[in-house]
Amino acid sequence: MGKPAKSKDKEVEKLVPGLYVVGTPIGNLKDITLRAIETLKSVDVIACEDTRVSQKLLNHYGISKPLISYHEHNKEERSREIIRMIEKGKRVALISDAGMPGISDPGFYIIREMRRHGLQVTVIPGPTAFVAALVVSGLPTDKFVYEGFLPRREGRRRKRLEQLKDEPRTIVFYESPYRVVRLLNTLLEILGDRHVFIARELTKKFEQFIYGKISEVIEHFDKQPPKGEFVVIVEGKAQWEKSSKRGVSSYDG
Repeated sequence: MGKPAKSKDKEVEKLVPGLYVVGTPIGNLKDITLRAIETLKSVDVIACEDTRVSQKLLNHYGISKPLISYHEHNKEERSREIIRMIEKGKRVALISDAGMPGISDPGFYIIREMRRHGLQVTVIPGPTAFVAALVVSGLPTDKFVYEGFLPRREGRRRKRLEQLKDEPRTIVFYESPYRVVRLLNTLLEILGDRHVFIARELTKKFEQFIYGKISEVIEHFDKQPPKGEFVVIVEGKAQWEKSSKRGVSSYDG
């Protein structure tokens, strides 16, 4: 007698036509769920920000699927294309370069269009940089406001920070190494010398956490120019008014 035929993977059979929003690692490639790997292996197409970046992750897990780019500059055209695919019965995964699609990236647009068309959207949760930074910051996590990247134009940045001046909750920002010192100086001027926690290169080889008053962290960067991607977490006004004096500290994760 010959060997019995192998049954199909049960997880594959559950994938119906639709968009699968898949969280991917924010740095360390091991920070991915089994369900995310199974989904990426099972879909028909993977839409990603930068195909070169995503290919490294897929190669690491032996995943070979057609890739299409989906980013800020082609989101409208590509969304229409993806919707047509799904309407024809395809299963499409949406991933970002790092973390959860839809968080400070154009994933929001295609997800909204899917909802408008009444099509299936499934989320496969994964890491998010600002949540990882927030929980190790030592600042209050019961209530917080996520601001992502502030506007690049100085006038708009200042206006938004003025609106946050009396915000009682912990405030979370994303920032690049080219603008993080500029952000800290504006925060100091508008919000005052509050305590701030900075996470640099989360889960990567050179992960670093920096904590102290804004003025102290600025001095830190005067000595050690910033490199990598940053999550900047600032205490809210209510916490600032209660906080006692604490010095700056920096340590590798």
